[in-house]
Amino acid sequence: MNWSFKKYTELSTDELYAILQLRSIVFVVEQNCPYLDLDDKDQRSWHLLGWQKDQLVAYTRLLPAGVAFEEPSIGRVVTAPSVRRTGIGRILMQKSIDGCHELFGQQPIQIGAQRYLESFYSSMGFEISGSPYMEDGIPHIHMILR
Repeated sequence: MNWSFKKYTELSTDELYAILQLRSIVFVVEQNCPYLDLDDKDQRSWHLLGWQKDQLVAYTRLLPAGVAFEEPSIGRVVTAPSVRRTGIGRILMQKSIDGCHELFGQQPIQIGAQRYLESFYSSMGFEISGSPYMEDGIPHIHMILR
């Protein structure tokens, strides 16, 4: 795996295309959830890309405090179907947590997690920080890493 952190302005058009394609494959097609992915937050985020050869297979965006939540946050957590159950998701999240601390300092990190992944995020140290809610027809929960 080849990992890189990039600001939005540092992404090539091919990298941006790969990001949007992976997010669309998983969040729109696989989860059968038509939603507006382009939410004007990408431009203010750092992007963690995990490549396997020339294929983007893991991705998150790291948002500074005040963009999505009061705290820095990790969003659009996604792995390609081809790498699931290989440990890549855990590596992706650890790199995202480390990246948030490096970029934004040692402070809490907030996420809006899909409920079915609550135990995964709990295993990474996140705790529930709000009531369940629906987002784009999918049950979610706010979680925080202190």
